[in-house]
Amino acid sequence: MHLIHAKQIMTTKPPILVTGSHRSGTTWVGRMLAEAPSVVYIHEPFSVSDPPGRGVCNLRFKNWFTYINSENERDYYTAISNTVNLKYDLPGALKNVRSFTDLRNTYKEYRQFSTYRHQGARTLLKDPIAVFSSAWLAEKFNAKPVILIRHPAAFISSIMKLKWAHPFDHFLIQKSMMKDLLSPFREEIEEYARDHKPLFDQAILLWRIIHYQILQYQKEHADWIFIRHEDISQDPVAGFQILFKKLDLEFTEKAETIIKTYSGSENPGDTSAPVGSEETLKRDSKSNMFNWKKRLSDSEIKEVRNRVEDISCMFYTDSEW
Repeated sequence: MHLIHAKQIMTTKPPILVTGSHRSGTTWVGRMLAEAPSVVYIHEPFSVSDPPGRGVCNLRFKNWFTYINSENERDYYTAISNTVNLKYDLPGALKNVRSFTDLRNTYKEYRQFSTYRHQGARTLLKDPIAVFSSAWLAEKFNAKPVILIRHPAAFISSIMKLKWAHPFDHFLIQKSMMKDLLSPFREEIEEYARDHKPLFDQAILLWRIIHYQILQYQKEHADWIFIRHEDISQDPVAGFQILFKKLDLEFTEKAETIIKTYSGSENPGDTSAPVGSEETLKRDSKSNMFNWKKRLSDSEIKEVRNRVEDISCMFYTDSEW
């Protein structure tokens, strides 16, 4: 077994990892935290959708929810270390340059990262797809995880709205992941990888898998930060003030204004705008909490609860259904 004995990165400003369930507000939380001075937001370095040949985390991830551990870390360490330390891969980025505009933008990004690094900026990795690698990131880079949790009905209704199917064979391919983390779900995962299941059923199993792992993190890592999407949505300003303090971030007037802008009641409670757009981030946070009650029928909500209750009861009470 090849092990990396690199010295852990121990600085006065450890990187922040915003992860947890996707569709749980990780982008919103990450973007609001990045309003703190000297914080650099890195968007989803673990994404399978982004090809190699980029300046930031120039690495090709083959599987959704890649699990990095001591057995396979040699394939990922250098690129992720460079990302955490804000080292821009200029040669990698130049491979995708096709025009003068591309060249200008690449050089601008390179200069920005050089400035961030020399100023001692703090890296914030926002990536729900990194949730199963959270422990490795915390151990190797002293990252401070912020784990987002979402009501199962809200998660499932969001997945169905977006029509996001999940390739469950991406779990099976990762042998160490199945052995270390997902053995309780092996039979179900094999069934879902083999047979085409309705999106509703896929979303239920995916919620259970992710939140089962979050439960293990809660047991093993008392120093990590765990936040229910509903709690911070109820009173975003107060919630973010607490979160900023826990992360040793300065809560400025500008940050408070931005938080109000992106969560106030003047925003829509729901939107059909493309995922990741500004329109999707600007929500009436209180109204957004309960969109699932309109999207799912009573019978669907009942079925969701019956199938997730063994795990969801650790996060949500009877009154929250």
